[in-house]
Amino acid sequence: MQIFVGLGNPGAKYAANRHNIGFMALDRIAEDHGFAPWRGKFQGSVSEGRLGSEKVVLLKPETFMNLSGQSVGEAMRFYKLTPADVTVFHDELDLAPGRLKVKTGGGHAGHNGLRSIHQHIGEAYRRVRMGIGHPGNKNAVSAYVLRDFAKAEQDWLDDVLRGVSDGAADLAKGDAGRFMNAVALRVNPPQNKAREGKPAPAPKAEKPAHPTPGTPAESDARSPLQKLVDKFR
Repeated sequence: MQIFVGLGNPGAKYAANRHNIGFMALDRIAEDHGFAPWRGKFQGSVSEGRLGSEKVVLLKPETFMNLSGQSVGEAMRFYKLTPADVTVFHDELDLAPGRLKVKTGGGHAGHNGLRSIHQHIGEAYRRVRMGIGHPGNKNAVSAYVLRDFAKAEQDWLDDVLRGVSDGAADLAKGDAGRFMNAVALRVNPPQNKAREGKPAPAPKAEKPAHPTPGTPAESDARSPLQKLVDKFR
């Protein structure tokens, strides 16, 4: 069994915030893979189902971001799991929008949700870092993450969430490479090959080269006498 945790803040006010991309990822997985209806448990919302051969519990802590670790720790202890069985989906300022990275262990890089999880279960859990970009100014970070995704960002956001859902079963069985490939196929699909197989256009006829000044364009087959006659015509 595994726990997939999505980080975010509860309530309609925050639902479309950049900080809530972890909630969005779990909602898409639950919908696409036929998970059970969400129910309240472990100070959060829980949905259970299967990804491939793996039983997975989806958990959205409802303690607000800064206390996410309380919910995660409670769930992990209830199911008698270890941090290695926990995967956390969260927003990542240091990755460009649409980019994802998977890592295990390491610091929390100032992310308050991860900081709280570190305090309750340690740092040896897996994270799916979901890029949202950086506002460019450290002082603007708080307002930026608590702002809704812009309309212009909806296309790449939808591609990322679909890719996460496509690759969720691979992630559950520990194949991060295949998971990342699934996301990449949504975000950067192969180029349209509709033109392949069509005959190549006929090459354009080359323009005749201009003769070099003073040099006849064709060989002159006249006799010397004929040349002399032609000269005085």
